[in-house]
Amino acid sequence: MMSSKTWGPLACGVAVMLCLARSQPLAAAEIAAADDQPAMQVAVDAVRQEPLAQTVPVIGRFVARQSGVVAARIGGPVGEIRVEVGDRVGKGDVIAVLVKDLLRARQELLKAEADQYASVVTTRQAEIELRQQELRRIEKLKQSAAFSKARLDDKRQEVVVGESQLAEAEARWASARANLKLTEINLSYATVRAPYSGVVSKRHTEVGSFVNIGEPLITLIDDNNMEIEADVPANRTTGLKPGTVILVDLMGGRRIESEVRAVVPEENSQTRTRVVRFLPKLGDNSGSLAANQTVTLHVPAGAMAKVTTVHKDAILTRNGMKLVFVVGAGKAEIRPVSLGEAVGNRFVVLKGLKDSDLVVVRGNERLRPGQSVSHPGQATPGQG
Repeated sequence: MMSSKTWGPLACGVAVMLCLARSQPLAAAEIAAADDQPAMQVAVDAVRQEPLAQTVPVIGRFVARQSGVVAARIGGPVGEIRVEVGDRVGKGDVIAVLVKDLLRARQELLKAEADQYASVVTTRQAEIELRQQELRRIEKLKQSAAFSKARLDDKRQEVVVGESQLAEAEARWASARANLKLTEINLSYATVRAPYSGVVSKRHTEVGSFVNIGEPLITLIDDNNMEIEADVPANRTTGLKPGTVILVDLMGGRRIESEVRAVVPEENSQTRTRVVRFLPKLGDNSGSLAANQTVTLHVPAGAMAKVTTVHKDAILTRNGMKLVFVVGAGKAEIRPVSLGEAVGNRFVVLKGLKDSDLVVVRGNERLRPGQSVSHPGQATPGQG
């Protein structure tokens, strides 16, 4: 009597045979003679495990790491603008110059004031030294008849007053030096320099205009330090860790690699996307790029996983069933399979096959279950 373990595979084989019999009737004599036929030449391919790295296209854009307006740091009339739209400037290059006449005059005034207070400090120091000398002479007369205690007290008080006057003069001198320093800083701000290298994309003012503190002069874009920004669906960010490298398609058919720099931990409640920043590996070919230029990123569909796959040419369809011929001991055994998503020219196997099974990929349309087969080694037509 057969055990339940024996009946399982047998029942499966009978079911497949019945299915094939309904879709393509065979004479009983032909089935019985399958073993007597000469071995059929076929090509086979191995079922294998491989990493699933499916990608989905996501539209992104180039963004400059540094861009924005260059504003006036002081108020005043514009004397010169030395750049035009499209000009490339280096860090520290002069962009514009404000009229400096008033600032220079104020600088001279404050410099004279600082020199005046410096002289006052010198005078106060000399006065204190004189009073201290007189105080020392009076103190030496303590043992003589000419000594006057009242005069000693007055002289001590004069020294205290002199020290106070010196402190006041030093404070005024320090204030004058600070005002002079502020004026010199404002004078340096009258020459507006580029804070970083880039290209002028817009001019906001003209010569003769009066600008206040903070008003824009030009807009500057650093096109030599570009990143890619994309709004990636939240369910696709699991495979995007800092350092992950993906492929990016640029306009014109050019393809580059790009590395994940950061996934911003904030989700858009309306689109369910998260902002991801990528560092493109451009080499020496970044000159043709522009801010907001569209790119297509190939984002991993999910976390990388090992899956079992079978070549697409091994799949036969009979009455809605997916079937394959598995080669074992020189014979072709038919087997139903359950398939998942496509991976190139292969399918993910959910059920029915295991790693290293040999399946027929050429000649399987004419095979019969149990027929003898031969194959000249493992062939993989249309390498996947």
